[in-house]
Amino acid sequence: MMMKRIRLLLLGCLLFQCSLWAQVNTNQQQLCNPNSFSVVLLGDPQNYVKYDYNQPVFELMTAWIAHHIDLLHIKAVLCTGDLVDQNECVVPPFPRFGNLTSKEQWTFVSRAFERLDNKVPYLISTGNHDYGYTRSENSMTHFPEYFHIERNLLWKKNIVAVTNNRNGIPTLENAAMEIVDEHWGKILIIALEFAPRDEVLSWAKTLCEDQRFQQHNVIVITHSYMSGYDSKRFIKEGYKISPANAGEAIWEKLIFPSKNIRLVLCGHYATPNERYDYTTGYRTDKNCTNRTVHQMMFNCQALGGGMSGNGGDGWLRLLEFLPDGKTVQVRTYSPLFGFSPQTKEKAWRTDSYDCFQFVIQDDSNQ
Repeated sequence: MMMKRIRLLLLGCLLFQCSLWAQVNTNQQQLCNPNSFSVVLLGDPQNYVKYDYNQPVFELMTAWIAHHIDLLHIKAVLCTGDLVDQNECVVPPFPRFGNLTSKEQWTFVSRAFERLDNKVPYLISTGNHDYGYTRSENSMTHFPEYFHIERNLLWKKNIVAVTNNRNGIPTLENAAMEIVDEHWGKILIIALEFAPRDEVLSWAKTLCEDQRFQQHNVIVITHSYMSGYDSKRFIKEGYKISPANAGEAIWEKLIFPSKNIRLVLCGHYATPNERYDYTTGYRTDKNCTNRTVHQMMFNCQALGGGMSGNGGDGWLRLLEFLPDGKTVQVRTYSPLFGFSPQTKEKAWRTDSYDCFQFVIQDDSNQ
């Protein structure tokens, strides 16, 4: 009788563990091809960060990424910037602009990225809200205080170059990181400050032309470059920070004349409506050597209730680099929706602008 009770107890424990595992797997995802690697793209976090009650959604996103580093072979995480809604405000100006001080916002977003520290390298392209008081009135930013190279040991291994910020200090506002894959070879990822100055574009161009990186596929991430929906590059923006270059100037001065830039990523653009097609943009153009340059905008911060909503419904973008060494599979996923069996069917966006492939054109395609 006693043995029977023990067996029933063990069986109950096993069934309980299995039920817990099934619950965990609700939000666990896989690569399309087990030999691929992935890069995770995070849109602007500012609307998650500015309200204390939205912050758990963004922390769920970084926790989900940390859990999937091995499962998705994540080699890098990229973020389009606007880490905070105000860089230097003691009192939030209006309810729409949050219920937290700037210090509270910076402290939280730094803590959210701590989940990735020493586990995976990541790069952030600073946004207009990361400078000045609220929106780039000047070059002041707290970014270097919270995101310095010493905080992530992998940066010491992967960061290959930085240049000075607007205050003459070398920081990760303008930084280049190298990742390596057996099928893709070496990839250089360059993050640029918001509205990069001419000297920053010149630095990035020289880096692309350097003998060390001439054969690399190069990815550039910058905050503001083009819009969603119609995918037009910005000609001019009305921010006070100066000197500055908008999207079309970035294309003309850096992207077009650089032979090995294959992909440009950005965020920034947002509208108050709930249409998914406004949260993403995509276009291709030929560079100076007639190679195709893919350009992608991704920013979901106005979803989930607009600019005063939940911050973006937890959407992130998975860029899966397939083992053929040339094809990138793009997918759009929400750990927030994937968290519960009740909403997991809504966790993948499957429209053509959210789930597609593109091919990186190499020398053999000429």
